[in-house]
Amino acid sequence: MIQLSQAAKIEIERLKSKQKPNALVRLAVKPGGCSDLFYDMSFAEVVQAGDRTFEVSGLQVIIDNQSLQYINGLVLDYSEDLMGGGFRFHNPQAVATCSCGNSFSINQESK
Repeated sequence: MIQLSQAAKIEIERLKSKQKPNALVRLAVKPGGCSDLFYDMSFAEVVQAGDRTFEVSGLQVIIDNQSLQYINGLVLDYSEDLMGGGFRFHNPQAVATCSCGNSFSINQESK
């Protein structure tokens, strides 16, 4: 499954408190970006058909079945640097990543 660093959990909770405190975190993988696929994080109030819900570090996370195959083992972190703060995705399945860190590709032969 996935893991959240303490910093990522704190930032997600901070963002939720400003938007929709009862919303769930939705994590998805979509086609596009510099390296074929990209991560998409949002807040959702509704679990849709084809979604799976997991408790990760005390947060409810929704992942659709299609995305699940691409993020097994993902570690989501949050850090700040001179350019500002952002989520960092550490995916053991990624064989290449874009310099932005949000786009990646996998070995299609293993899927």
